[in-house]
Amino acid sequence: MKKFVSTLFVLLILSLSATSDAKREHLIEGRTMGTTYHITVVTGDLKGISGLKEKIDARLNEINHVFSTYMSDSEISRFNALHRAGEKFQVSDDFIQVLEVGRKIHQLSEGAWDGTVNPLVDLWGFGPTPREPKMPAASAIKKRLQTVGFDRIQIIAPNFILKHSARMTVDLNSIAKGFAVDQVSQLIAASGFENYLVEIGGEVYAAGLRKDSKKWRVGINKPQKDAAINAVYKVVSLSNKAFATSGDYRNFFEIDGVRYSHIIDPHSGYPVSNGIAGVSIIANNCTLADGLATAIMVMGVEKGISLVNRLDNVEGLIVVEKSDGSLADFYSKGFRADPQKQ
Repeated sequence: MKKFVSTLFVLLILSLSATSDAKREHLIEGRTMGTTYHITVVTGDLKGISGLKEKIDARLNEINHVFSTYMSDSEISRFNALHRAGEKFQVSDDFIQVLEVGRKIHQLSEGAWDGTVNPLVDLWGFGPTPREPKMPAASAIKKRLQTVGFDRIQIIAPNFILKHSARMTVDLNSIAKGFAVDQVSQLIAASGFENYLVEIGGEVYAAGLRKDSKKWRVGINKPQKDAAINAVYKVVSLSNKAFATSGDYRNFFEIDGVRYSHIIDPHSGYPVSNGIAGVSIIANNCTLADGLATAIMVMGVEKGISLVNRLDNVEGLIVVEKSDGSLADFYSKGFRADPQKQ
C-alpha cells in the first residue's frame, strides 16, 4: 500500500532542550528514498561523530537498492519484472525481514494492509505517472483485484520468494521507510551512542533522552488539507519508542463533490471513505508502526482501536474529520499526548 511523504502527518521534531555545556546535539541530515532524513545525536564530544554520516548514507543506499520501485535494478523492481508465476527469486535478508513484518501486519489487519495493492493505486491515478482524475470502470477495478493478495507472495527459506500470479507486483513503501529508521537506529547504537532521534520521511525512532535529560518531543501536523505544514496538532513524548503516521488529507481528488483518497481498500478496490484523516502509532519498532498506521487507515476506527488495544507495546491515535470539518480523536488505552500542547 503505497504511502507518499506528502500524505503523512508532518512530524516536527521539537528541540526545546535547554543549553547544556556537558552535552551537545549534533544534527545529521540528507536525502534518501525520495524524501529527507534528520538525525539528532546527543554526545559530549563531537569528535566521536566523525564518519557516522558516511555509514548512515551507505546503509540507506543499500536499503534503497532493495526497495525502490523507481530503480529498475533494485531487488523489488527485478522481482516485479518476472513474468512467470512460481519462479524462485533470491533476495537479501533486508527483503525477507520486511516481507515477514508485512505478512504479520497483513494477518493482524485481516488483509487491510496489502503490499500488492499498487496496481489499484495506479489505476486510480495515485501512482508515479500523473493523469487526469477520473473514476475507473468497475470492470477495470475487478480485473486489477485479481492481481492483489499479499498471501500469494511466498517466502522459501532461506532467501527466496515467489509469486503465484505472474501479474502480481510488490510495493513495500508503506513499511520500507520504517525499516530504514530501525536500521539506522541500530547502526547508531552499534556506534556507541545511547541518546538520539532518527526521522526519515516523517517516521521516527527516539532513543534515550535529549541533552537536557528529558524525553524527545515529536509533533503531529494538523491533519487537514488547508492546515499549514508547521501547524502542530498534538505532541507526544518518546523514549526508546518508534512513531509513525499515515494520512489522506493531502493526496486525493474530488469529482462532483465526492472525495477520493489515495488509500485504497484491498478488498473492494475502491478508496476508503471512513472519515479517518490520519493515524499515529507508537511501537517498539518503526517497521511495525509504519505498517499498522497504513492498515488502520483502511480498517476504520472501531476495528483499528480494537487491534491496537490487543497488541503489546503498541498505542495509537486515530483522527477523524467529521462532516462539519471538525476533528475528533480516538485513543487506544495507553496513548498519551502532552497536555500543554493539545
